[in-house]
Amino acid sequence: MPNDRQILLLPGSLRAGSTNETVLRTAAAVAAATPGVGTAFYTGLAELPHFNPDHDTDPLPEPVAGLRAAIEAADALLICTPEYAGTLPGSFKNLLDWTVGGTEISDKPTAWINAAGPGRGQGAEATLRAVLGYTGAAVLEEACARIPLDRQAVGPDGLVADPLVRERIGEVLARLAAG
Repeated sequence: MPNDRQILLLPGSLRAGSTNETVLRTAAAVAAATPGVGTAFYTGLAELPHFNPDHDTDPLPEPVAGLRAAIEAADALLICTPEYAGTLPGSFKNLLDWTVGGTEISDKPTAWINAAGPGRGQGAEATLRAVLGYTGAAVLEEACARIPLDRQAVGPDGLVADPLVRERIGEVLARLAAG
């Protein structure tokens, strides 16, 4: 629908079928059944070149231009990323580094879902909060959520089947769309 609030789903893992991707694919399915909310799934993480400030000039490398265009087209951003070695995965930090030199993310309502198990994921959250501060993103704290995901909650279709988890994901989307 043309009047939908478009949320760009940004997975932080390169791993096929990762829990983080599962959460965001479930968010897309939940959004499809939610009036006024649309989603787009960013799939270019693996194609981004290593960040180099010397290359953060026009013309931008094609994958970077695509990333920035996707962010610009979105009304809000939803991130789901794993924690590696106590921080963000290098590939996702690289994605965020490419947003610092642009203005597309500035003041863009942004939230994340931390799908890590209890006692995990705080390092990724802290780093995400710090880096998003540098980018100028408008982090909506009320939309950020910890929703630990157990692999048994995933159905044969690769989406979260647990209705309570789906409801929590829906709440995140609603808060983000309202932001």
